[in-house]
Amino acid sequence: MRFDLWQNGWCQAAEKCVSPNHGTRPPQAQIDLIVVHAISLPPGEYGTQAVHQLFTNQLDWDAHPYFQSIRGLEVSAHFFIERQGKVWQFVSCDDRAWHAGVSQYRGRSNCN
Repeated sequence: MRFDLWQNGWCQAAEKCVSPNHGTRPPQAQIDLIVVHAISLPPGEYGTQAVHQLFTNQLDWDAHPYFQSIRGLEVSAHFFIERQGKVWQFVSCDDRAWHAGVSQYRGRSNCN
């Protein structure tokens, strides 16, 4: 039996949770940089579903005072790894996940 790990930009070993917060990757764009972020929502609280809810535009902005500071934010990530090791994929690797804020690496802008 053959198992294809990747299908249409989706890792079959990850739990799929589709985010609407993504865009088309430019033609001929090469993936040559991996950006690693650390996130917990609310900050310092782990094991909540708030990150998933943020990435899928389902976060209850009134559920925690901190959420008011990020109200309306539309962001995502390709992958999210829980502290216990479970891997979630929110955006196909064929597309661009939306990042909050300005990014730059070695003179290159808009890199995440």
